[in-house]
Amino acid sequence: MTPPLLVNAYWGTWVFGAFFCEIYAFLGSLFGCASIWTMVFITADRYNVIVKGVSAEPLTSGGSMMRIAGTWAASLAWCLPPFFGWNRYVPEGNMLACGTDYLTESELSKSYLYVYSVWVYLFPLAYIIYSYTFIVQAVAAHEKGMREQAKKMGVKSLRSEEAQKTSAECRLCKVALMTVTLWFMAWTPYFIINWGGMFNKPMVTPLFSIWGSVFAKANAVYNPIVYAISHPKYRAALEKKLPCLACATEGRDGGSDTGSTATAQSTEKAESA
Repeated sequence: MTPPLLVNAYWGTWVFGAFFCEIYAFLGSLFGCASIWTMVFITADRYNVIVKGVSAEPLTSGGSMMRIAGTWAASLAWCLPPFFGWNRYVPEGNMLACGTDYLTESELSKSYLYVYSVWVYLFPLAYIIYSYTFIVQAVAAHEKGMREQAKKMGVKSLRSEEAQKTSAECRLCKVALMTVTLWFMAWTPYFIINWGGMFNKPMVTPLFSIWGSVFAKANAVYNPIVYAISHPKYRAALEKKLPCLACATEGRDGGSDTGSTATAQSTEKAESA
């Protein structure tokens, strides 16, 4: 989505014509929707593994493929209606990108934004916050149990070199906070712009409307950092598959598996979150 934006920024206006404007807006909506719902299913899997634990039904390759296919099919279904009269794709106020029409007064047009906002923003945000709340609680309870067990055994900790490491609970809290915060930062500007255009048009100036594009497109950069590069197991796999990127493994917590079996399981849960 970025190259056309940069070209238009150079010329100061949309230069690719009306048809490509619709295609550009459609693709942006499609990729954004698929990205958000992929994140929802990732969160659901973490909730299933960490909160439900051994009682959870394992996620199979077939189940993963069904979720991926369902994500793209549902995203496609929600992004096609503007081509058929339920809202439409138009240039945004800054004329550098295109998106949904949030300025038309038609109730039919607004109804699409109402439903789409719930589907792509409000429900995913609520679900992610709900899930991470219980994930953090589950790991906190596990950490407390570990400390109580260590106390009964008369040892300081069941972890070796604990003073040199961040606890699983703290790591999980940081990941959870970063995940929700970055997700919120990425999509809130577009949400505010769309609803502002419907209910308070003077606030959506050309300069103000560009923030939606900036924050949403930046999501393609920091999402992989949160979900992949910061994950020790991913870095290990990256080193194995692409040795030329071995620097990606620098700083990995090499001692996380030196504790007890219960500790290793706790750490794995935290890292998978």
